[in-house]
Amino acid sequence: MTDSTRYPRLSRIDSPADLRRFDEAELPAIADELRAYLIESVGRSGGHFGAGLGVIELTTALHYLYDTPNDRIVWDVGHQCYPHKILTGRRDAIHTVKQKDGVAPFPKREESEYDTFGVGHSSTSISAALGMAIANAHAGNDRKVVAVIGDGAMTAGMAYEALNHAGGMASEPDLLVILNDNRMSISEAVGGLTRMLGRMTSSQTLNALREGGKKLLGDKRSSAPARFVRRWEEHWKGMFVPSTLFEEMGFHYTGPIDGNDVEEVVGALKTLKGLKGPQLLHVITTKGKGYERAEGDQIGYHAVSPFDPVQGVVAKGGAKKPTYTDVFSDWLCDAAADEPRLLGITPAMREGSGLVRFSKEYPERYFDVAIAEQHAVTLAAGMAVEGAKPVVAIYSTFLQRGYDQLVHDVAIQKLDVLFAIDRAGVVGPDGATHAGNLDLSFLRCVPHMVVMAPADERECRQMLTTGLRFEGPAAVRYPRGSGTGVAAGRDLDTLPIGKADLRRRGHRIALLAFGALVPAAQEVGEALDVTVVNMRFVKPLDRDLILQLARDHDGFVTLEDNVVMGGAGSGVAELLNAEDIALPILHLGLPDAFQHHASREDLLAEAGLDADGIRTAVLARWPDLDAPSASLAATGS
Repeated sequence: MTDSTRYPRLSRIDSPADLRRFDEAELPAIADELRAYLIESVGRSGGHFGAGLGVIELTTALHYLYDTPNDRIVWDVGHQCYPHKILTGRRDAIHTVKQKDGVAPFPKREESEYDTFGVGHSSTSISAALGMAIANAHAGNDRKVVAVIGDGAMTAGMAYEALNHAGGMASEPDLLVILNDNRMSISEAVGGLTRMLGRMTSSQTLNALREGGKKLLGDKRSSAPARFVRRWEEHWKGMFVPSTLFEEMGFHYTGPIDGNDVEEVVGALKTLKGLKGPQLLHVITTKGKGYERAEGDQIGYHAVSPFDPVQGVVAKGGAKKPTYTDVFSDWLCDAAADEPRLLGITPAMREGSGLVRFSKEYPERYFDVAIAEQHAVTLAAGMAVEGAKPVVAIYSTFLQRGYDQLVHDVAIQKLDVLFAIDRAGVVGPDGATHAGNLDLSFLRCVPHMVVMAPADERECRQMLTTGLRFEGPAAVRYPRGSGTGVAAGRDLDTLPIGKADLRRRGHRIALLAFGALVPAAQEVGEALDVTVVNMRFVKPLDRDLILQLARDHDGFVTLEDNVVMGGAGSGVAELLNAEDIALPILHLGLPDAFQHHASREDLLAEAGLDADGIRTAVLARWPDLDAPSASLAATGS
């Protein structure tokens, strides 16, 4: 239970209805308690942090003025949703966020009726909210619909598609879009929109007019003079800021206002709530607001591990095993030194995808395109047309958003683009929206693609070089976190395309393992005395080795951290079928379901893809295998 002595107001808020029982004058104090509680709870659990601190006042005002859940609030991305979850019945469970069976890190419809739209990828809120507004109008109800989108998410084309549609409808939808402008995505927001919004909020003349009006009128914001000054300010604002972008798209623009001033936010929302048609409210917030360390390091405090709020995040001492992202980061800089045509591209994931060092050492060859995955892929295609060697560093789940461009703009034209796909397979605590469970299926069906999955850090580096030097589209997909500890080295050597690595020659059954599951396959191979192959290439498969093994084995087991349907194992079955070879095959992979948030280890075990799970499945299919009766755990594995 929440400590009522430390949080006298927040401890009484189990739903927004409870919040609305407070007097409006108490909202600043409620916001203060909510901010302190968020700092305490995320310090205990870890999770997304800075974005939530920035929208404390906005979240409080929205749930105070709108009749949620009947009125709909749609959060974009969801990094900022922890305060919303605290106010909507999940206060005492928020410390379980990202944990197995705990609170989801993003809005999730099955978790709460207040989570009106499930989300995890950016720039969907306006489209979803517009759809809700249209459906409500057809149903004849008058519920309000609000979309909250950050300036980082506003860099994606989908947001403008939705604005264009909403603003151009003959029957104007009742829709409020709140642009939460904090100059940040996960990294600093980039691009022309960011510069435009910067001009809107940095105008000294406009700020002087606004502040002068506040001093003159004080708190008499509802008086006739105050209303006149606000109208006069709106008139003059058009002379100093390019708000016409949104006005010309059909939205009535209001702002910018101080989004960390709950009284100012409430005042603006009261006015807008009664207006018809598409409205856009521009609020200025500070990511990490109220926690000095987070304000000073907005990137580092975007998402955090558990920490002591008094001390802040403290780096763990000792040598750290390099992650696959680290391997890619080092390789990219080494390859750039060797290949002057190499260009690096990321859709707003400089830190996550490992391009920080590259951006500093090769700034003229580094391109952050903001949250624009489709543009990132076609930009790379254009570069390749002119002889460059573009490398697109992207999360598996985000490449899904650029899939049409991968097919249409890269693969059909056989262009020389390398995709470095991070967070492939099971990712874990961020849940289904961030899982990379589908990439082998959607990549291997694309003509001209070479698709690789490394078993360790050394192979990851070799495969990246192989893909860079291959003349055509290639992809290397690697998991989150560290590998087996194999030294990656500094060489830029390649692997023969389409050739697997026979790790162990055993009897009767062959385990054909792809990527991250090779170590577990080797444990099982030793325990059951069966053959183990590190397949390396998902496309093209090592046809000669597969056919050779099919001649002297009783069956195959394919292993992949990808969904079974259409995955790498399906490719093996297709090859055997084409050769008219009837051989029993056990396909082990991820289930035909969206897994919930939990650790990567928990999710692999749940899917039966840890060593014990694999061994159990193999013995269930071939129970007469001569295997020790003790579990792998008992042997120290």
